[in-house]
Amino acid sequence: MDSAELAAWLRLTLTPGLGNTGVRKVLAAFGSAQAVFEQSTLTLRQLGSDRLADALQTEPETLAAQLQTTLDWLQGADNRRVITLGDAAYPAGLLDIEDPPSMLYVLGTQDSPAQLAIESRAFCLAIVGSRNPTPQGAANARQFAKVFAQSGLCVVSGLALGVDGAAHDGALLGGGTTVAVVGTGLDRVYPKQHLELAHRIAEHGLIISEFPLGTPPLMSNFPKRNRIISGLSQGTLVVEAALKSGSLITARLAAEQGKEVFAIPGSIHSPQSRGCHALIKQGAKLVESAQDVLEELQLPHVPTSQDTARDTEDAEPPLLPALGFDMVSLDTLQARTGMATADLQAQLLELEMAGQVTRLPGGLYQRLGSA
Repeated sequence: MDSAELAAWLRLTLTPGLGNTGVRKVLAAFGSAQAVFEQSTLTLRQLGSDRLADALQTEPETLAAQLQTTLDWLQGADNRRVITLGDAAYPAGLLDIEDPPSMLYVLGTQDSPAQLAIESRAFCLAIVGSRNPTPQGAANARQFAKVFAQSGLCVVSGLALGVDGAAHDGALLGGGTTVAVVGTGLDRVYPKQHLELAHRIAEHGLIISEFPLGTPPLMSNFPKRNRIISGLSQGTLVVEAALKSGSLITARLAAEQGKEVFAIPGSIHSPQSRGCHALIKQGAKLVESAQDVLEELQLPHVPTSQDTARDTEDAEPPLLPALGFDMVSLDTLQARTGMATADLQAQLLELEMAGQVTRLPGGLYQRLGSA
């Protein structure tokens, strides 16, 4: 894309009142972004309101600065690009959603498996959930994503704290690829805690945004980007979510797009499980293992170390059944097992170091399950 074409696309997206729907309308009428601005005011008015025609005839004040910023960003590295609705590389799945973005800013290798996955409608799965998950929720996101990656799925999420970050990390740990759809311009990383993770994703997957460079983390942008997360994916897995979680927006959008929605149940006492339980009541598929999702999507399961662990469950430490899967205190465990305090603490420490138990605030412990 040369600078003149880029300038025309930026001008379209910056024109007040046009929006993605208006962009598609004028493109359908005139064939290209540059052709739109070659039309007379009279011709433009025949498409719609006089106000919108006048807006198209007026160059946005920020256009020159935004064009230079974008050109500088594109020239800064060879893994940066802009994809528009007219490009062959535009993600196929987004063409079917109600409000496909007119432009996408992309960070990541052009011929990466992630790019090929979103171009070809190959299997991508969204994993979303709470920004403040329980230790089990974070472990589930990471373990499920790892299995999915090993089974050939591209994991899509939003780079937020909590479940999103764990899902991206799990996919990379599984040797697979992942796509992060963010709510800021690609010249910044939000949250800052994910700077290292963002670099890893850009190296092995893609980071995508519809927002112009320089866009800060505005709260209204994050629900908006969720339609892209679900649109890129064949299904959406909600790991943990409160009843007012943004993850439920992604799940609703997925259902409206005709995609599968999966949810992992949790403790009836956990606020972070209530969103998943509500989804299950509404028809989402209850998921107990990664295999449940793979079977629904008719994909083969790749055996992992977790399968070996399940095959040897009979040899698990006797303390694990006493823990259950809810949060428990040391006193409760002593009552259940009759063990001396020193012995109980020693065994809990061993299980914690083995990644089978996590210590929580308030002197509580919780068993960690597998995917």
